[in-house]
Amino acid sequence: MSKESQTSGKRPRRSFTEEFKRDAVNLVAVEGYSFNRAAQAVGVSSNSLRGWYKKYAPEPEACSEDATFQQLQEENKRLRKKLREAEMEREILKKATAFFAKESQCPCSF
Repeated sequence: MSKESQTSGKRPRRSFTEEFKRDAVNLVAVEGYSFNRAAQAVGVSSNSLRGWYKKYAPEPEACSEDATFQQLQEENKRLRKKLREAEMEREILKKATAFFAKESQCPCSF
């Protein structure tokens, strides 16, 4: 049996501490690195870093009353995106609830 057939060709799954993930996110959020550059610097995929960013990035502060028009537009864009995500999550939950309610009422016997 060859060595190739014994392994699936995938790298072993690595686990990272929460502190490591937060430090990696800070490269993007605080230091201004791009996702690709920060991911390369810490040795992870940019997809992993993006997931960590969603989980650990600090919430942007709301604009102050003396904010510029551009700042208000950017905040509006961010809030609209967040609203779309929340609406999509709500729709998924509605469908899941209906599915499981229907499934639990089924008098099917196996």
